[in-house]
Amino acid sequence: MPDMDVCVVGAGPVGLTLAIALRGLGLEVRIVDRAPAAKREARALVLWPRALEALDSLGVAGTLRGNAVELSRVTIHGRGRRLGELTTGWNRSAYSRPLNIEQHDIERLLVEELAGRGTEVEWDTEVTDVKVHEDRAEFTLTRPDGTAESGTAAWIVGCEGTASVVRDRLHIPFEGRRRTGLQVVQGNAHPEWPLGEQPGHGHIFLAPHRALLAFPLPDGAYRFFCFRDDPDPGLTAPPTLDELRDLVADTARLPRLRLSPPERPWLNRARFSDRVAARLRHGRGLLAGDAAHAWAPVGGHGMNVGMLGAHNLAWKLAAVHRGEADERILDTYDTEQRALALRYIREMRVNFMELPLPPLGYRAFTATVPVMLSLRGFQRRLDRQLSDLGRNHRYSDLSWQRPAPSHGRHRIPRAGDRMPDARVTAGDPPNGPVRLHTLLRYDTWTLLVDAARVADPAVRHALEQRCRRAPVPVRLLPVSPAGAGEARLLGRTGELRLVRPDGYVGLVAPLDRPSVLDAYLLMLAPRRSGARSPAAPSAPSAPSAPSAPSASSPRPPSPPSSSDTAQ
Repeated sequence: MPDMDVCVVGAGPVGLTLAIALRGLGLEVRIVDRAPAAKREARALVLWPRALEALDSLGVAGTLRGNAVELSRVTIHGRGRRLGELTTGWNRSAYSRPLNIEQHDIERLLVEELAGRGTEVEWDTEVTDVKVHEDRAEFTLTRPDGTAESGTAAWIVGCEGTASVVRDRLHIPFEGRRRTGLQVVQGNAHPEWPLGEQPGHGHIFLAPHRALLAFPLPDGAYRFFCFRDDPDPGLTAPPTLDELRDLVADTARLPRLRLSPPERPWLNRARFSDRVAARLRHGRGLLAGDAAHAWAPVGGHGMNVGMLGAHNLAWKLAAVHRGEADERILDTYDTEQRALALRYIREMRVNFMELPLPPLGYRAFTATVPVMLSLRGFQRRLDRQLSDLGRNHRYSDLSWQRPAPSHGRHRIPRAGDRMPDARVTAGDPPNGPVRLHTLLRYDTWTLLVDAARVADPAVRHALEQRCRRAPVPVRLLPVSPAGAGEARLLGRTGELRLVRPDGYVGLVAPLDRPSVLDAYLLMLAPRRSGARSPAAPSAPSAPSAPSAPSASSPRPPSPPSSSDTAQ
C-alpha cells in the first residue's frame, strides 16, 4: 500500500494551492521542497480575478486580499504625456479587481493555511528519482546531509518549476523554444516622482524598444517591470538600483527620478523560454505550474494559470482516487490545461501594451491608445481578457451541450464556460438574493435548474434520485434569478446546467430530456473492463490536444475564443 495519497513536489504557489485543495477534499498529502523555508523571492506579483475566485472556493482568498493592494486603475503614458487610463472592476465577481501581492507573501500565507489543515511543508528535501507503476508512484528524497529516503504515494505531482525532476524522470519532453530579443529587468523601490503615491494606482510607460510597468505594493513601494530589447545577451547579473533608476527615468522621461530601496530589496534580470510539456500526465505522475508550462511574464498570468491548473486537477484527482470517476477524467486536465497555456503563449506574443516595439510600431500603437481607452466597450473587453473570467473549456471532452449551440455571439453560459456569478434566490422558503458562487461548492457537482420548472414535487424527486445515483457527488440546486437582468446569466429556463466543482459548466441539456444527464453521468463513472462509455449526444467534438510550440512544428490550432462568453 502507498504511504500516502498524493506527494506534491514543490511548495510554490501552485504546489501549495494543489495541496490545500486536496486536503480540503480529504486526501492525505505530503509536500516537499528542496529550498529552505526562509529563502523565497518576490517574483510574481498579480492575482487576477479568476484565480481569486478559485482560491475563494478553497477558503483562502480572503486572507490573501487582506495582505494585498487592490489595483483599481492604470495610467498609460507615452511620448512624454498621459495617453489614457485603464480601469478595472467591470466584471461581475466577488473579486472583480486584481490584487497586487508578492509571491513570497502568497507562499507564506498558503503555507500557514496548509499547516492549519494538518500538513507541514518538508523543506530542504529534494526529490531525486521517480518511478510510476500501475498502482503507485515511488520516489527518492534526499536531504542536505546526503541521506536518502524512499517513499510511495498513490499519485505524484511535479510542481517544482521549469527544471522539473518529476517531468524528467517521467520522460516527458518540454517542447518550445527560447524567447530571443527580450530581457526583463525588474525590482522593488520607493520612487520620488511627480506622479504621487496613490493606493491602487499603477502606471505603464511606453517607449521605443521598451515597456515599463510600475505597480504599487502593500508596503508602499512599487514593483518596476521593464520589458526591453536585449542588446547584451551575455549580461546575466542582477541590475543595480542605479541601473534600474536610469532605465525607469529614461523610459518614463523623468530625469529627476530618484529610487530608494524598500525594507526587503529585490532586483532581477531574466530571459525566458516559451515551453509546454508534451503531456501533463504519465500514469500516476502529473505535472502542474512551471513544470508543465512556462513563458515570458508578459501579462503577468503565469502563476495564475498554474494555480488555475491546480484547481482544475485537485477535484479530478480526488474523484479518481476515491473510485468515483474514471481515470480518463485526468486526461481532460491534460487537454484543458495545455490548451489554456498554448493560448496564453500565442496571445502574449502580440501584447503590444507590454512588449517592446520598434520606433515605427511604437508611434503607430501610441497614436491609437487614446482612442481605444476612451471607448467603454474596449475597457470592458480588455478588463475581461485580463481577468481570465472569459477563459473556457468548450472543446473539452467534459463539455456537452444539447442541442449544440448555433454559430454567432452567445451571451448565455455554454458548456465549458465559467458559470456566471448571477444574483439568485434559493431555498424553501427562498433566501436571498445572494451571489450564485456562494452556493457552489468545490467538493461536489451542482445541478442548476430554474426553481419554477421543478416546483412539481414529482419532477424534483426524479432529479434528486438521479443525483443520488450519480457516481460522483451531485446536488440539485433550484434557483430563481433576482431580476430580469440576471435571468440571461443563468441560461434558458427550460435547460439544466451541470456545474463542475471548479465552477465551469459541464453539461447543458433540455430539462425534459433527463436521459442526456444520465448519459453524461455514466460517462464519468469508472469503466468496467471492456465497457464502452457513451459519446456526447450532439455535442461539439473535442479536438486532440494541440502541440506545444517548437521551432520545427506547425502552429497549433487555436482553442475557442474567450471573447464571446457570458458575463
